This record gives sequence, C-alpha cells and structure tokens, in this order.
Amino acid sequence: MSKNVLDKINYFVALITEFASAHGISTQQAYRYLRDYKGLDFVDKYYDVEHTFSFENTVEDVSAYCKRMGGTL
Repeated sequence: MSKNVLDKINYFVALITEFASAHGISTQQAYRYLRDYKGLDFVDKYYDVEHTFSFENTVEDVSAYCKRMGGTL
C-alpha cells in the first residue's frame, strides 16, 4: 500500500474520531452517520483541500454537508 493511501486512511480514522467527539457519539455511530449521509464521499472527493484545514473546520464542513443530505446532527 502506498504512503498516500495510508495517509488518507489515517486521516479518515482521525476525522471520524473527531466527528464523534464533536457530536458526543461513538466512533461507530459517527462512521455510520458519515457513510449514510455521504460525508465520507464528500471528504474523499475534496480530500486535497479538506486535509489542509484543521479537523475542527473539516468537522464543521462535513457536518453542514451531511445536514444538506438529510442528517440531523
């Protein structure tokens, strides 16, 4: 596995953990929520930009996106 892929995987794991913490839910719930409301797709598509922001900013971005996609957190 290339370093870029491993970096991206580590970023997603950290983001899911930060999202869970910000919303007071478990990491499993955070993963399912982000998967169901396309937050993971959003971060994957815009990874080149999103990973340059702080996790706080990215959590805000992905939270807003999930809300537009029907999420309630």
